[in-house]
Amino acid sequence: MRARFLTVAIWLLGGAAMTAAQGVVADGNAPKGKLPDLATPNAYRLDFTILPEAPRFTGHDEIDITLKGATTSLYMHGRELTMNRAIARVGGQVVEGTWTQVDQSGTARLDFPQALPAGPVTLSFDYTAPFGDNASGMFHVNVGGRWYSWTQFESIDARAAFPGFDEPGFKTPFTVSVTTHPGLVVVGNAPEVSVTRTAAGMEKHQLAPTMPLPTYLVAVDTGPFVHRTGTMPPGAERPKPLPFGAVATQAQKDRMDYVMAETPRIVQLLERYFGEPFPFPKLDQIGSPIMPGAMENAGADTYADNIIFLAPGATTGDRQSFGMIVAHELSHQWFGDLVTPAWWNDIWLNESFANWMGYRIGNEWRPELKIGLGALSEAFDAMNVDALTVGRPIHQQIATNGQIDSAFDAITYGKGGQVVAMIAAYLGDETFRDGVRLHVNRHRYGNATSEQFFQAIADAAKEPKVLAAFKSFVDQPGVPVVSVRRDGPRLVATQSRYAHVGSTPAAETWTIPFCFRIDAAKQCTLLENPVTTIDAPGTGTLMPNVSGIGYYRFDLAPADWRALIAVSAELPPGEAIATTDSLWASFRAGKTAASLLIDEVRAMAGHPDSEVSLAPGYRLAELYRRGVIAPASQSDYAALIASVYKPRLTPLGFDPAFGAHAGDAPDRQQLRQRLVRLVALEGHDPAVRATLAAAARKYLAGDAKALDPAFLRGALQIAAEDGDLATGRMLVEKGLSTEDLSVRYAALSAAAASGHKDVATYLLTLEDKRLRNLDRQNLINVLAGTAATRDVTVDWFFDNYDKLLARFSGIFVSGLVPGALGAQCGAEQADRIERTLGPTIEKADVAVLEFQRTVEAVRDCGVLKQSKAGELAAALAAR
Repeated sequence: MRARFLTVAIWLLGGAAMTAAQGVVADGNAPKGKLPDLATPNAYRLDFTILPEAPRFTGHDEIDITLKGATTSLYMHGRELTMNRAIARVGGQVVEGTWTQVDQSGTARLDFPQALPAGPVTLSFDYTAPFGDNASGMFHVNVGGRWYSWTQFESIDARAAFPGFDEPGFKTPFTVSVTTHPGLVVVGNAPEVSVTRTAAGMEKHQLAPTMPLPTYLVAVDTGPFVHRTGTMPPGAERPKPLPFGAVATQAQKDRMDYVMAETPRIVQLLERYFGEPFPFPKLDQIGSPIMPGAMENAGADTYADNIIFLAPGATTGDRQSFGMIVAHELSHQWFGDLVTPAWWNDIWLNESFANWMGYRIGNEWRPELKIGLGALSEAFDAMNVDALTVGRPIHQQIATNGQIDSAFDAITYGKGGQVVAMIAAYLGDETFRDGVRLHVNRHRYGNATSEQFFQAIADAAKEPKVLAAFKSFVDQPGVPVVSVRRDGPRLVATQSRYAHVGSTPAAETWTIPFCFRIDAAKQCTLLENPVTTIDAPGTGTLMPNVSGIGYYRFDLAPADWRALIAVSAELPPGEAIATTDSLWASFRAGKTAASLLIDEVRAMAGHPDSEVSLAPGYRLAELYRRGVIAPASQSDYAALIASVYKPRLTPLGFDPAFGAHAGDAPDRQQLRQRLVRLVALEGHDPAVRATLAAAARKYLAGDAKALDPAFLRGALQIAAEDGDLATGRMLVEKGLSTEDLSVRYAALSAAAASGHKDVATYLLTLEDKRLRNLDRQNLINVLAGTAATRDVTVDWFFDNYDKLLARFSGIFVSGLVPGALGAQCGAEQADRIERTLGPTIEKADVAVLEFQRTVEAVRDCGVLKQSKAGELAAALAAR
């Protein structure tokens, strides 16, 4: 899974138990996490009747199980299912059962009037269930007047579609059939084997049995889809052709060429890495308009429409997202689908490995897009979460259902991916790859634990110490910071746990693969102790994280910081990103002067890489957004941004019209796009703003070629800022009237970023059947992140919190609280969040970690503002 919201799910918030009217009967003995070790599923036969326009669907579910002992009661899973009949077949005997949901997470109890004996039993269920309107369970959406349905089952939402044993450790074949309207398309994990007409005039689609799968990887999609198909030719690792396709709503039918053309190349690269063929009999790449990320269903990956359906003229960023996310999801077909975690404790390994592979294979797929650098940026962003005292290790022990979704966060994706990269770099790419292949071969079509993965890597590397390094990063929270000081011909490296100013996290020690260089001379060693002395002759520029690949921050003496900043525009991109992160982290820790930040903004602007050169400017913009740069310093801040970045934009040239710069290299296109945004929206350059505003007027008047996608959001935002409530309404109509998600998000986000309180009030109270929950969440986040509308949005959020919870469900919406409240800054704001929402969240015992992180981050921001705002204002004034 690759989520846009990498935080925990909140669909349970708002109360500890569902009401009796919702069909839940409390059972104090019900398991809160793993089911009792009493039954093992061996095979499922799922027969659905799916009419996508209906409010509910119907299911007939048969499960062959093995009972380990006689019982009259069996715990399993099913959420909000209206059970018409539940029976057990034992030999030739039918035993009627009683189905009861016993907690709101979807644990259920199946009771029988007599004991079922140990041995083989077939459970059979007839039921109906509601479609969802969020990307969880079986959900449906009206797109262009036509209804479609999809499934999204990770982590524990398969239970909303069928009764079962909804745990990753149970892998079985699934035989799925769907009865629906004639002419509709049905897509699942396995190839379709027949379509027959029923007596009622419907069509029944029969799919082949799957390879062994856990419930969370099952997929069933039904609707008037466009299903384009093709065949990947054989290759070195795969002797047979592989059927593949793309599945889209009618609204996306003209944007399917890119995914059809590029998917085979990514599959081929992954087959080469794993040294074996694609592990399932077919592959479909499926789009959905409300999927805010992507999901690796075996043979049936699902994505947000705008990830895979790219129109001509797609931006460099769009293509980077395509490559990284598609490679991420397809790597799961081996690492996650072929070999699956035994329990949610180890889901980190799925996602961390896939994150690393997404960037690695994406970079190999299209080197000119520089996808690999995104891994470093994501890892350093994750450090800001990992630096909080409230946190978790990558490898988290999960005891209850409410804790499962906390594993899908920045720690798993950003930190985990970087730790995998660090170990792979230390061992060497081929050695690490051999360990991965060994792991996959040992556990194919089965389950495995983190310990088994560690052992495979150690066996391949023949270096037991790598286990200590791996485990020290995986099994404890926090970010190491290595303070490096010169001592004649030696370096003294002191490791400690990084902390924001005013914060005191518990001490930790890591086994750190530490690579540094002095000028061009590189050395690597393992830092196993709090203080390590290293022979390092030379007086040149010191870079303590070669290639930026290490998951640690570094701190330097002022003279070494100044020397590094002076050459920052010449650093390799990974080292430049690491330098920016560590320098700004040192400032946030209260150790580095604000003047050095300004020096780095200026120095790094000359770097040739688009991601690297502008990173300090965007970090400064974040300090302004959060209020650490006070309103009184706004003119100084804007003048600095304009003075540094306008001279970089001028020689590039700038025409906002569609395709005007299509002949430029991808990174040059992206550099221009990011520069325009900084200069216009942060530097308030009147000429650039006027150019964008004029293009926006033409675009909104109907000239679709007036704005290239690269400048769409920024231009529309300027129109919103310069406009009024009528402009905001026009932008909302523009967004809601299209299924081009890039335009939809740009128009809605621009309206929300207007800074006008009357527009904010209009957006917060907007009720329009075209406004989807994902749209609503985006509006709230942008409004809350805009200084002029933050207070009114936060007040509204507190007043309407319970109502919002009723709208949302599933793993992807877990960013609701951090998104709405994370831009706050100060102890008073943190106290209000804790006081207002804390009791509800603590009582529900779901999303507690994300809530606590939000409170701490808001409080930490206040400490930073108190301790550093004055110094930062002085540095800006002296720019």
